[in-house]
Amino acid sequence: MAQAAAVLPDDAPHLLVVDDDRRIRDLLSRFLFAEGYRVTTAQSAADARAKLEGLRFDLLILDVMMPGETGFEFARKLRTVSSVPILMLTARGEAEARILGLEIGADDYVGKPFEPRELSLRIANILKRAQPAVAQPVESVRFEQFVFHLSRGELRRGDEVVHLTDREREMLRMLAACPGETVPRQALAGNGGTINERAVDVQVNRLRRKIERDPANPLIVQTVRGIGYRLMVSP
Repeated sequence: MAQAAAVLPDDAPHLLVVDDDRRIRDLLSRFLFAEGYRVTTAQSAADARAKLEGLRFDLLILDVMMPGETGFEFARKLRTVSSVPILMLTARGEAEARILGLEIGADDYVGKPFEPRELSLRIANILKRAQPAVAQPVESVRFEQFVFHLSRGELRRGDEVVHLTDREREMLRMLAACPGETVPRQALAGNGGTINERAVDVQVNRLRRKIERDPANPLIVQTVRGIGYRLMVSP
């Protein structure tokens, strides 16, 4: 109950824990949440791959000894398409295994059993090293004949101001802050996610009617099935 009531800041790092042991996933999820991280879990490499397609993570905690596709195999394939930091987590403590993980492209390696405080410090160090240069905040985005100014919350079509409800304005701000990236329905719900997902879909459809040429076949606010929405902007 305490975990559900807690509220993490919007910029809390998002970690993906990949482990076939449900008990380990649950323990790590609770511990890392208490340390101030947003946590998503996956029970296999295939499950992790599906989540990576729709969500952006700051770090992966990856178990090596999983049935089917191992953590080593998954990390090797992932490194060909992504530079997301990886912390390998396994019961294997041999030097050869650690070296292999690092050769594949893992950023660090922790053997089970581990001290929770050590794990937390290693995660913090990896995230600090991976922190990109501070980017300038997005001031405005353009899509089709529209321009949306984030700070003012103002949508214009040429010289015309398009009326937005407060909820439409807030959702458009969230989508425009990370153009092209998927924003989960829970985030778009606002108010700590108390609005149900169906209500979010209804509000998005209303927004589409104001900005899409064909709301039934949207090109600007696109659906990412099972996850949320993304805003496609003009270059």
